[in-house]
Order: sequence, then structure tokens, then C-alpha cells
Amino acid sequence: MAQRYGGKFSPDGDSDASVPQQERPAYKGAQVTPTGARSNVMFVPGIVLAFMSINDGALGLATGLLGSGVLIAGAWLLREGMKAQAAYDARRVARRPGFPRKTLAAALCGIGTGIAAWISEPGLIAPVIFGGAATALHLGAFGLDPMKDKGMEGIDTFQQDRVAKVVEEAETYLSGMRDAVRRAGDRSVEARVERFVTKAQDMIRTVEEDPRDLPAARKFLGVYLMGARDAAVKFADIYDRKPDRAAKSDFMMLLTDLEESFDKKTDKLLLDSNADLAIEIDVLRDRLQREGVHLDRG
Repeated sequence: MAQRYGGKFSPDGDSDASVPQQERPAYKGAQVTPTGARSNVMFVPGIVLAFMSINDGALGLATGLLGSGVLIAGAWLLREGMKAQAAYDARRVARRPGFPRKTLAAALCGIGTGIAAWISEPGLIAPVIFGGAATALHLGAFGLDPMKDKGMEGIDTFQQDRVAKVVEEAETYLSGMRDAVRRAGDRSVEARVERFVTKAQDMIRTVEEDPRDLPAARKFLGVYLMGARDAAVKFADIYDRKPDRAAKSDFMMLLTDLEESFDKKTDKLLLDSNADLAIEIDVLRDRLQREGVHLDRG
């Protein structure tokens, strides 16, 4: 009976047989895209308005295109606002978005709707009514932008700004790795890179939640990720020209080594944070005891 070929270098195989596959589920760290049908459908009114204005003469066409542009700009801002809120919600420590994209998107939706209403019913009453209703419905459907910082109490804002710069650079390197391996067109390599990206993001979240870990993690989030990005680019260049098993194996082993290093460093950062907390608790206990307050250690 014929049997399906499988092995180290098969299309669905893993060239790094030494890596335990059950260590982390494939879906670990997977995220649903924050922009879906709800935001995409907001582009439809602008497109429809543009097509309906074609036969309305020069003034009608110009007005329709203006309203269409405003509606499409609002839909685009809505998408960006939903991405920003998703990033805000995913973090335990985060600053509110500096630019209220969703709120401005609601205003643009109202303005665009008002322009469309004016085309069919010139005057002031109809545009105001329809524009106000559209703005209110938009806010009801998509809500406002986050209005305050989250988990920032007691955190040095200057240090947090330094962390934000390093994190932005690290995310750029991870995005570059993803883009590079897509050119190689190998699904197993793409899945392996995604697993490493998840490990790197674990460290990023750890540093974001405690900026004091930045000096210890800076080399990992800067030099190491830049090297990983460069290695991914070189691998993609080689593999895109001609599939090379040796190049794939070497790249997979590099990812394994990096993943282990990031794992160990993240665990160490967490242990250091726990040790700092234990020291602070002991100091607080001593101070309370000097004040005559005795706490039950049981």
C-alpha cells in the first residue's frame, strides 16, 4: 500500500526535529484582527455616493466626491482607531492613544452624511439631522477612544518613554522578519518564525509592565532582533532563488537558539521582579513593626 512521504524535509515537516512540538500550542499568542466586517463596511457608503454622483452635473459630482472622500477618510480613521484600541486592550500597562481616531471618524461620518443629505435636499435642516444621527449611531456602534492611561500609576513616565522607543524598534524588526520569510514561501518556516515572534513579544510585554527591566533586555530587543531580522532576509534571498535544505536547517536552528535565549531571559526578568517585590514587602513589614503594627505572616 502506498504511504504518504513524511520526514524532516517534507512540506509539512519540521527541519528542527530536536524542538519539542508540544511545548506551546500553535495558536498560542494568536490574535483576531481588530478590523473586520464592521469597519470594512464603512467604506461602502463613500463608494456608493461617488458612483451616484456621476450623473449629477459638475456641481453635483464635485459635491458627491467631496462627501465620498470625507466618508472614506472617516472609515480609514476608524480602522486605525480600532487597531490602536486593540493594542491598548492587549497591554496591562498602556497610554491612551494620543490622537482620538475613532472620535474623529465619527465626526467625519457625520459630515460626509450631511454632505450626501445636502445633495438630495439642499438646505441646513436635513444635513444637520442626518449628520447628527450618523455621528450618534457611529459612536454607539464603535464607541470612543480610550480616554485615560492604564496601569501607569507609580511608573516613571520618562522611563516609559524610553521603553516605548525600544518596543517600537523591536516591533519593526519582528515585522521585518515576517515580511522576509513570506518571500521564501515556506509555510513551516513562517510558522516557526511566528512562534519565535510570540516569544519575543512575551519579553516586550514584560518590559512594558516593568520599565526597570529595560537595561537588562535592551540587547535582546535591539541587537538580537536586528540580527534575527537580517538573518531572515538573507535566508529569504537564498531560498527564493533556489530551495536550500542546508540554509533552511541553519535558519531553523538559529531560531531555536534565539527562542531558548529569549525564554531564559524572560524568566529571569520575572524572577528579578518577584525578588524586588519580596524585598519591598519585607521593608514594609519592618517599618510597620517599628510603628507597632504586627502583621500575621501565616
